[in-house]
Amino acid sequence: MILELDCGNSFIKWRVLGSGGVGACAEGVAGSDVALIESLVALPGLSLTRCRLVSVRAQEETSRLAEALVEAFGVAVSCAASAREMAGVRNGYEDFERLGLDRWLAMLGGFKLASGACLVLDFGTAATADFIAADGEHLGGFICPGMPLMRNQLRTHTRRIRYDDAAAERALERLSPGRTTVEAVERGCTLMLRGFVLTQLEQARSYWGDDFTVFLTGGDADLVRNAVPQARLVPDLVFVGLAMACPLS
Repeated sequence: MILELDCGNSFIKWRVLGSGGVGACAEGVAGSDVALIESLVALPGLSLTRCRLVSVRAQEETSRLAEALVEAFGVAVSCAASAREMAGVRNGYEDFERLGLDRWLAMLGGFKLASGACLVLDFGTAATADFIAADGEHLGGFICPGMPLMRNQLRTHTRRIRYDDAAAERALERLSPGRTTVEAVERGCTLMLRGFVLTQLEQARSYWGDDFTVFLTGGDADLVRNAVPQARLVPDLVFVGLAMACPLS
């Protein structure tokens, strides 16, 4: 069994691949290293042989997690690293090591699945867009606050904005002008994300006309799905790239 980890700023997304490395037999999201290991230990019949991960965390944090995994399961841990070029994709950053590893792997996965020009839109703590041409050249990208950051900034800096997650979910049942604070905030932030998507589509069309594939990924991708119905929703796009960056065969 292979353990795959996507260690983001807020959560660790994990999945366990069964024999043959095809298809997840278990998956989840953990809020800490301890919670991750507890979730894995609780899985019946777990027999890990290998582990690979991508992390946008500090090197010290990532090393601590790797050490904890070795201690708990006795597996070697392979960590994805930046590259100037991989699998036909050329990193477009002036300093290629400054490009977030999660973005890099999502680009690798998107280019592989598209077999041509693609726009990768990722909606997590931040919302990101990356443009990869048909020849594999990364043309650059954009970063803006994602739904969690927008919501938290309003809650932090506006005293009277207070509501729970259940209220937020109910508020997004429609996108008409809000008649309560929670509706106004949640729907306003969602429309900002959709506006971000539409501007990225315009940019992509200026490069490639209609000859490109759009990928949506990340925890909040569903919030913008209606704005780009032709897009491919691939929640595990980073894991597609992780398998390419850290082959374990």
